[in-house]
This record gives sequence, C-alpha cells and structure tokens, in this order.
Amino acid sequence: MHVAIVGNSSAGLSALESFRARDQRSRVTLVSSEAGPAYSRVLLPYYLRGKLPYDRLFIRKTDYYADHDTEVLFGSRVERVDAARRSLEFADGRSLGFDRLLLAAGSRPCKPPIAGLEGPGVHHLWTLEDALQLDRLFREGARVLVLGAGFVALQAAWAARRRGLDVTVIELVGQILPRVLDAPAAALLQERILEHGVAVHTSTRTDGVERDRRGALRVFAAGLDPFTVDLVIVGTGVRPNDGLLPEALELGRPGIPVAASMETVVDGVFAAGDVARGPTADGGPREIHALWPTAVEHGRVAGANLAGAGVVYGGSLSMNVAEMFGVTVGSLGRIAEDQGDVVVVRSDLAGIEHLKVVSRTGVPVGALAIGGHKGAVLLGRLRSYVRQRRPLTDVRGLIDRSDLDQKLAGAGALRRAGSHLEAPKEEPACVSSR
Repeated sequence: MHVAIVGNSSAGLSALESFRARDQRSRVTLVSSEAGPAYSRVLLPYYLRGKLPYDRLFIRKTDYYADHDTEVLFGSRVERVDAARRSLEFADGRSLGFDRLLLAAGSRPCKPPIAGLEGPGVHHLWTLEDALQLDRLFREGARVLVLGAGFVALQAAWAARRRGLDVTVIELVGQILPRVLDAPAAALLQERILEHGVAVHTSTRTDGVERDRRGALRVFAAGLDPFTVDLVIVGTGVRPNDGLLPEALELGRPGIPVAASMETVVDGVFAAGDVARGPTADGGPREIHALWPTAVEHGRVAGANLAGAGVVYGGSLSMNVAEMFGVTVGSLGRIAEDQGDVVVVRSDLAGIEHLKVVSRTGVPVGALAIGGHKGAVLLGRLRSYVRQRRPLTDVRGLIDRSDLDQKLAGAGALRRAGSHLEAPKEEPACVSSR
C-alpha cells in the first residue's frame, strides 16, 4: 500500500507517526509545498520578538523522515487530486499515485477587499518566510499598521512593539478579540496594549492604502486623519486550502467535511487540520478549529485510520492561551451565553483580572481569563469538564478551591494550550473556527 500525505505541519506529522505506529511496511510519501523540515507556526511571533532563536523554530530534525521510512517531496505544490485515478497532480506536471491519501494542506492568509493591499509593503505573519521577511523589516522606529485584532494580529503587533516599532492596530468590529473575549476582558487587554504605546482603533474601516515614490504607505481609514506607515501586516483571517478536492466540498461552506474517522466522502481520502471541517466536542455542527492541538488530534486519528485501525474522533475543542502585552489571555470553548445559561464572572481572584465561566444545563461550555498565568491553570482544569461534557454544579467552589499558586501547574496548562494562535475571523469570507 502507498500512503500519500499532503502537508508537513502538525496534522501531517501527527498522522505520519500514528500511521507508522501501526504499519511499518507500507510506502509513505509526504509532500510539502515549503522547502524544508517542519517548523512551528505558533512559535513565529516569539522568534520575531527575539525570545526564540531561529533554530528552535524547527520541530523535527532532517533525519526524522528517514527514521519514519518516509520519502519527502519538499517544494512540491499539488495542483489537484485525481480521485478516480488515485493520483496527485503537481504544478510542474508530475504526478504521484496513491492508495490512500491524507490532505493536511493547512490554510493561507486572506486579505479584506481594501484598495492597495495587493502591492509591495504588505505582509502576513503565517509562514516561516513571512517571519523572516518581517524580521528584516523590524527596524526600531519603523512604522507599522496591523490590520485586524485577533490572536495572530495582536501577536504581530506585540512583536513589532517589542522591537521598537511604532504600531497602530485597526479593527473593523467594536472590540479586540471579539470571538475570544467578552467586552470587559477586551477592554482590560486594550488598556494594556495602550499602556505599551500601541494605538488601537476599533469600529474602524480601512478604506485604502496608497504608495508614494519612496515606497511609504499612506493609509486612509474612516474617522482618522490619513497617516503614513512603512509596512502593513494583515491579520484578518485565513482560508483553508480546500481546493484540492472540490468534489468533497459543501456549497458555500469552507473546509473539507470529514466524518469522525477523518475520512471525506471520497473513499480512502482523509483530511485533517486547518483544511478539515470536523466533529466538535460539544456535538454541534462540524467546524474548522484552526488550532495546533486540533490539528494534532485530527492527524492522530487520520493516521490510525489510514492504517485501518477504525479509530473514532471525539471532537475538537477550541482553546487559546497567549502571553502578550504583559498579560496572559486565555479562552476555552464557547463564551457567548444563550438564554438560560448560568454565567459566573469573577474579578476578585488574585492573579486573574477577569474570569468568566459559561455553563449550560449544569455543564461548563466555555470560559475565559485574562491576567496572570493562574488563569491558564484554571482553564486547564475546566477543560476536561467542557470537553467531556461533565456536569459541574459548583463552578464557584471549583474556582475557590483551586490552588492557583502552583507555578508548575500553570506551566502545564500553558503547554497543553500551547500558546496556540487561532485563525482570526474578522472577515466573513475567511475561516470561522469558533
């Protein structure tokens, strides 16, 4: 049997390891559009901030692929999947046959329809090459506009500010991190951002960007005087790279829908990670959770089932934890309450400036925390209740009983959350992963 894996990040690697744990004999080929060994997208902001050296970005060594008896095609872009012929068709005219296939091709940044965003001076923070380009441009005193105020955008803004750049953030909707924080938590975080000298404009529409003869960018936004920057970082969302298997798509919905086995409607073809719209832990409609741990879970199940193991995925749960602007920001599950939900809000806890827990029929469905690492500890403890839909009738008691001063527990919660950057959702055309 020949198994092909398209994608060299968390989902693809997790699938490879899961497959090889069950099948050491079959041929495996891993295809990557990028040029080298796997790196962590989550760590790119830390590299830009100077907190992490370049070589620490890479999460697998070069001999990893040989150790897993896997042929790797780096720098090879798949144009389409010919499901009938069981073949991958490459941009350069080559083809590769397969018996079973995993599509773990991830996602790509998207841009809002703003005049001038297609020209030079406009960047993203999504790939290693993006980070290297920005690293060269992050000169102290340079002026940068960050479009969007999701996790990726704010991490880019924090990195730029830490490097001494003059930073402005523009967000179309009325608050920062609108899908992740409630209004009080967003106001707290925005206050911290302002304290670090970053200008933030919410409820603001960017109308266009023009270039002068020297390459500087003139920005026009509703309600603001025109201003000039040296570069723009766009962090307004991502789109799944789901075009390889159009016959599996659902009209008007992004992502390749998958069953609990991670298999698509095409027999023998699986999908995992940002490209897959899969089951959720709360039993709701299939969603894209563009998160590192979700991709790892997807890959683990898909790899097992590529080997015929019959594993069933229990569903993904969104959880984000990030440290930026001097605070830890965490969000778990669904934080928007419906009528009849029980909501516990606390602002009197040491080390946590704002905590919100939402429960439905006695079961926690989401929580958020902003402040110190203790919030991540508490979210880590709530995670099993949310994921397993376990009743918790005494939310306040759990909060008050928690020994939030255990630094090791805090570090563990951060590791489990992975400081994951979720795909922002400010632009309707982009992926919504909550």
